[in-house]
Amino acid sequence: MPYLTALKQENEILQQVSQGSERAFATLFHYYHQRLGVHIYRITRSEELAEEIVQDVFLKIWLNRELLTDIDNFPVYLYVISKNAALNCLKKVANEKSRTIDLDLIPDAAYAPDTSEEDYRYLLIDEAIDRLPTQQRQVYLLSRHERLPYTEVATRMSISKETVKKYLQIATESISSYTRNRLLISTLVILCYFILK
Repeated sequence: MPYLTALKQENEILQQVSQGSERAFATLFHYYHQRLGVHIYRITRSEELAEEIVQDVFLKIWLNRELLTDIDNFPVYLYVISKNAALNCLKKVANEKSRTIDLDLIPDAAYAPDTSEEDYRYLLIDEAIDRLPTQQRQVYLLSRHERLPYTEVATRMSISKETVKKYLQIATESISSYTRNRLLISTLVILCYFILK
C-alpha cells in the first residue's frame, strides 16, 4: 500500500479528531482522500463510485471519531474499511441493476415526498433530472412523470422499447448517484472546507 503512507504527527491528529477537532479532521481528509480514491478506483474501476465511497468512508470516520484512539495503524485501517465499503458498494450496484427491469412497477407514492425534511432531496432530484442528456431526460419524464408505458414512450420518441428501458436505467442510476453524492458532499464541505477559511 505505498499510496497510503502515514501522515506526519498522525497520532496527534487522530487524537484531536477523536476529541471533535474539525480542523484536524480536514487535515486528515485532505491528506488521504486522493490516495484512498486511487485505492478504491482499483477495485471499482469507476471514478464516480470511488469518489462516493471516499466521502462515505470519511463521513463514517467522523461519526465514529471517538474510536480512532484505539487504532494502531490508521493507513491499514483505512485500507481495510475502504476495501469493504467498495465491495459492498459493488454488490449494491449489482443488486440495483438486477431490479431495474421492474422500474415501471414502482408505486407512484415512491416519487412523492412524505415529509418536509425531504424537500432538499427532491430538489436535488430535480437538479439531477435537468443535468441528464436530452433523450434520457425526455424518457425519464415521460415514464416517471407522465406514467406512460415503455411502448408509448418508444412510439412518441421513435425509438425502440429496449432503448427506452436502457435510457431509463441509466437516467435512474445517474439521478440516484447525483443525489447521494450531493448529500455526502454537502456534509463533508461543512466539515472540511468552511472551517479552513
